[in-house]
Amino acid sequence: MELMIVDDHPLFREGLKTIVSRDEKYTVVCEAGNGADGIRLGKRHRPAIMLVDISMPGKNGIQMIRELKQTLPETRFIIISMHSEADYIVEAFRAGASGYMIKESAAGNLIRGLDAVARGELFLDDALSQEVVYKLMQAKDGQGSGRDPYTTLTAREQEVLRMLAEGMTAREVAAKLFISPKTVENHRTNLMKKLGLHSTVELIRYAARLGLIDLDTWAI
Repeated sequence: MELMIVDDHPLFREGLKTIVSRDEKYTVVCEAGNGADGIRLGKRHRPAIMLVDISMPGKNGIQMIRELKQTLPETRFIIISMHSEADYIVEAFRAGASGYMIKESAAGNLIRGLDAVARGELFLDDALSQEVVYKLMQAKDGQGSGRDPYTTLTAREQEVLRMLAEGMTAREVAAKLFISPKTVENHRTNLMKKLGLHSTVELIRYAARLGLIDLDTWAI
């Protein structure tokens, strides 16, 4: 079964290839160091499974999966990330990932995760907390009856969300959109309420999980 690795750390990619080489069922046919190359090479090689990091230069792993799912519906994706927060993991599965494991436990879990995903199952790292499992169950239960809260935002609220998450002040957003700072604050209040957010830090992290901004540019 052909695999592709997308991670911006060459040494980590080498480590994954070493582990994969121990199992004759799998062969790494390609690797990439960022999301844009991952998309380009993924479309060219069409691997059965892609091992993907989240935090990378340019497009992050979740953005990459969303895009490739449109053209590679048969390819399965396993996230291998340093992020163990529940919200990242829920967003990864919503984007189309079939598995999620933490980098520090990847050595012991990689083949087991590959085998599970190859069988058409979902794989979740044993190291992840019960909070993660609970949130995943909540997300699954709500898929049939509720919408992603982001889709409830107006087009203008989505613009304001992205600009605020990028670090722009209310005055800067107002000047960019030709509206008053007071209107920007009203949009901010409304979108925070719709999304269930309570601080600017939460807003930034939410935007990063959606792929609207790169969280690596923020020291939070």
